[in-house]
Amino acid sequence: MSESRQRPAVRLTDFDVVRAPELDVANAARHGFFTRRGGVSTGIYAGLNVGYGSDDDRAAVAENRARAIAYMGLGDGDFVTPWQVHSPDVIVVDAPFAGERPKADGIVTRRPGLAIGVVTADCGPVLFADARNGVVGAAHSGWRGALGGVLEATIAAMESAGAERSAITAVLGPTITQPNYEVGTAMMAEFLDGDGARERFFAPGQAADKRQFDLPGFIVDRLRASGVSASFVGLCTYAEPDRFFSFRRTTHRGEPDYGRQLSAIALRD
Repeated sequence: MSESRQRPAVRLTDFDVVRAPELDVANAARHGFFTRRGGVSTGIYAGLNVGYGSDDDRAAVAENRARAIAYMGLGDGDFVTPWQVHSPDVIVVDAPFAGERPKADGIVTRRPGLAIGVVTADCGPVLFADARNGVVGAAHSGWRGALGGVLEATIAAMESAGAERSAITAVLGPTITQPNYEVGTAMMAEFLDGDGARERFFAPGQAADKRQFDLPGFIVDRLRASGVSASFVGLCTYAEPDRFFSFRRTTHRGEPDYGRQLSAIALRD
């Protein structure tokens, strides 16, 4: 295990992290859907902001990341996240990045002790595990990513690394849910192009040109249609401001920026 910096004296607890029993199968992987609890950031980033893309103090973000990885029993050098761009692109890794992070929204590894993860603030963080064949993955899935195929691409990348589709378990972490996700009819039209059956993921909005979109429902549906076991932890990022960061809530409040929470998984050594 790498020890590129001393582990933080303050440790996160299970109270600070959302866990999914489905990913603890056979005790092959450790994981966490981290919340904003237990961090050192202040102001609008108060808590465990792990987003280097935010304007938060970089040292605070680094400390928050160190706390998250220490919770998983790893060191900073055992942890990688891609540069997320709302794409369907996926990378397979077996070591920390040597230089600039590659642009991708899915990441896969079969190396024990290497944590992989994504950061989100309303989009869907999906963690994948094939405990039988020793392959894990993570995907950042907003509606564009889900529609564009990032989930299917992550599953395919896991198969290329030795996973079996029928053995993969996927869990969607805290995500904005339908009551808080208002979209315009133009977005719905783009979404329905080529598949009118997707209208079932939209409910009437408060105005004629608005709809409420079920992002978790769509993500889980795509995962199950791909032949993997899939579930949702049932938590809304928008609805719990003391527990989660939310891009949409920040926008509604007129705040200048927002924090991000981490979702990570690693095969046990």
